[in-house]
Amino acid sequence: MAEEGTHGAGRGQGGADVVTGAPGDQAFKVETHGIDPIPDAERHGGARDVFWVWFGSNLTFTYVINGALAVLYGLSFWQASAVVVIGGLTFFVISAAGLSGVRTGTATLVISRAPFGVRGNLPAGVLNWIVSIGYTIINTVVGAQALEAFLADLGWHGTGPRTLALLVTLALTFGVATWGHATVQLAERWLAYLLAAGFAVLLVLLLPGADFHGHGGGAAAGLSGWSLALVVTFAGPFSYMPMPADYTRYLPRTTRLRSLTWCGALGGFVSSVGLGIAGVAAATRTDMTDAVAGTEKLLPGWFQTAFLLLVLGGSVTNSILTLYSSSLNLQVLGVPWSRRALMISIVVTALGSYGALFLADFTASLTSFLSLLILVFAPWSGVFLADMLLRRCHYDTTALHAGRHGGYWYRAGYHPAGMTALVAGLVFVTLTCDSELWTGPLVAPLGGADLTVLSAVVSGLLYAALARHVRPAAPDGAPAAPAGTAATGDGAPAASEGVPAAYDGVPAASPAPRAAPAGRHHD
Repeated sequence: MAEEGTHGAGRGQGGADVVTGAPGDQAFKVETHGIDPIPDAERHGGARDVFWVWFGSNLTFTYVINGALAVLYGLSFWQASAVVVIGGLTFFVISAAGLSGVRTGTATLVISRAPFGVRGNLPAGVLNWIVSIGYTIINTVVGAQALEAFLADLGWHGTGPRTLALLVTLALTFGVATWGHATVQLAERWLAYLLAAGFAVLLVLLLPGADFHGHGGGAAAGLSGWSLALVVTFAGPFSYMPMPADYTRYLPRTTRLRSLTWCGALGGFVSSVGLGIAGVAAATRTDMTDAVAGTEKLLPGWFQTAFLLLVLGGSVTNSILTLYSSSLNLQVLGVPWSRRALMISIVVTALGSYGALFLADFTASLTSFLSLLILVFAPWSGVFLADMLLRRCHYDTTALHAGRHGGYWYRAGYHPAGMTALVAGLVFVTLTCDSELWTGPLVAPLGGADLTVLSAVVSGLLYAALARHVRPAAPDGAPAAPAGTAATGDGAPAASEGVPAAYDGVPAASPAPRAAPAGRHHD
């Protein structure tokens, strides 16, 4: 894989080391940056680093469960495998969206202020934090269940081993995420080496006995089964849409889109598709209601212990990623200190994991949560991606952090085009979704099909029609504008001129902003 823009002391041409001379981002040292733009002098790494982030973080047993669910919905081995492959292809979109981080040096949920406005971006920020924590909880519970099964094989049963399993899983996750970006990258890479080898053996053991001709439940899937399988498969990748820039913001500005897209997409595709097909194979052979126990009984005795440890490791590697991004998410919502933001996420994750493991029906909770992911983030993703294309991924970085003093304030903090398109997408979801939470009135007339994935297309096309005025900022980050005016990322006059760099609504002490030009509303 080609790599461009390798900077930073301590990194060879092969790009093997994540630890660099960048003072704010070194492995096993607390990261000093949050959502503030990463200075060019501290940019480092290359496109291959993104491969390991997406490859390692997606070596998680959740994809085995997703593949099994496709069979449960009535798909055959080949049909379910096709759905898994289609879902894996979405990582090309996720990875390409990481270019926004290269261009701005900041997190995805800061960049999304451009299509939605500073205030319009806040509801998505709240929902994404909830979803990030929810996914971390799911992975934590899966890992804890695997470790509990391992302890049961040793003869230890009851509440004690379950509690210990939960504590160990949480400790492994928190111990990495608290250090920050460089440590997360390093952990993803080294865990990937071990997990990839183990899961490859798992796939080899499960495939030979698969039923390549039958259908889940004995009957062929109808339109409803196909659509539900697609929704579950797309849910994972869609949940990543609010975070790709979080892991590209340290890359040099010279990193090219082609390398970035292929490296990240191959990482996510190979791991998610490989594990998804393993789940499909297992589901054609046995009952996968309890996916960990169902898979374990298909394996030879010599591999069962290793399998349980793989499930634990996979849950940790994914939770590290989502937990770290959740702390950046909280900073977008106004929690000012990165360690404090991370501690809030840690406490909520621990409490939620305890409830899911001891108090709730985990299988039902998982199904409902996956439904929620696609309901929320399909239309949001459509608007975000349409805006990124219109701007050609060039943003006014200063305006993204300038609050009411920047060009992304729009009208009272809301971008009418973005909010209108998002609401239209949510209405489409409400009418066409078939989930544990809600069944839309158009589902039955459509033959039971769940069309929520198409809400991304609906919201994206509507935004493109409404936001024809959107223009890319100049490549150096300063927006193009007529002489004598400050400009916004949309090519319109800014709300203020002469305002020094300010981050997240906290302007510098001087000078005072001038009055806004006519047509720009403040409150």
